Amino acid sequence: QVQLVESGGGSVQAGGSLRLSCAASKYSTCMAWFRQAPGKEREGVATVGTISGSTYYVDSVKGRFIISRDLAKNTVYLQMNNLKPEDTAMYYCAAGLGLLCGTLDLGAVAYWGQGTQVTVSS
Repeated sequence: QVQLVESGGGSVQAGGSLRLSCAASKYSTCMAWFRQAPGKEREGVATVGTISGSTYYVDSVKGRFIISRDLAKNTVYLQMNNLKPEDTAMYYCAAGLGLLCGTLDLGAVAYWGQGTQVTVSS
């Protein structure tokens, strides 16, 4: 069992920045961030290979979000810049096997965090 604890959500104005953190109790091959807006399906945002450091982003966040990890702290981060109102959602940290990396396949997620709310006002 892997426990994931997110932090760092909040409310910002459009164009602002936030950094989300996710502390994991154990190592997982791939870490990812997903988000879910009210009335919408959960969607993938970014993945990072825990050992390789390879990253993957969905098109809507490329150039604005940066996913990274700190092996010593077993923590993954999501730096979100130039935030837009459409980024408003509950953000979830996820952990899984290698298949999760580069695919953001919901079926490849083994563990979920509890979520942290991000609200961007115009």
